[in-house]
Amino acid sequence: MSTYVLVHGAYHGAWCYTKLVPLLKDAGHIVIAVDLPGHGKNPTPIHQVTLSNYVNHVCQIIDSQPGPVILVGHSLGGITISQTAEQRSNKIKYLVYLTAMMPKNGESRMDISARVNEIPKVAQARVSVAGGSASVIGAESIKPLFYEDCLEEDIVFAKKNLVPQATQILYAEVSLSDNSYGNVPRVFIECLKDQAIPLQMQRRMVADMPCDRVLSLNTSHSPFFSAPGELAVHLLSLS
Repeated sequence: MSTYVLVHGAYHGAWCYTKLVPLLKDAGHIVIAVDLPGHGKNPTPIHQVTLSNYVNHVCQIIDSQPGPVILVGHSLGGITISQTAEQRSNKIKYLVYLTAMMPKNGESRMDISARVNEIPKVAQARVSVAGGSASVIGAESIKPLFYEDCLEEDIVFAKKNLVPQATQILYAEVSLSDNSYGNVPRVFIECLKDQAIPLQMQRRMVADMPCDRVLSLNTSHSPFFSAPGELAVHLLSLS
């Protein structure tokens, strides 16, 4: 039996793993889908949301588990799981980047964008709110960026639950060492049709930060909606 800790990306919450969680549980595993501060059912005010708060929250969950966990981060969640791995390397069996940001030491999400020459679709879709302390994705961009191959009912569900994303997280730099973060096995799950983090960007990150395993899904940015069964198979292969 393994323990999976699922960390969502920008604008999302634990709710995005609704279809995935029961598949992993039915296979006999413990599954914890996280609501990061300011997301889902976590009421932290947006001005109090920091990367440190994100990481501390995930560390508390990991610390409450009896053994090492499989820590999964989607999209922007890659930043959070990277810094968490630096602080809890002995408590993580695998670090899984689900079409996620995979930073080098000292990098932020925006630094990655500059390094890999990111196509500026997401940046163009961001709409500043709360005096610039947060952003949302323009309504017309939500489906093509996040849910292009998802059922309409899942898109409706997601739109009801998306929240503003604290801008601070985009510019927060990680501090990673070879002796800690570098000792945690990394797995990257690439999504071949992703428009939010295009395939060439995913593969550039993997080329710059080689992983122990690279797995593929023929989906857009949100396989937890469009292909939960196939995603579960990949994750279960790590148990």
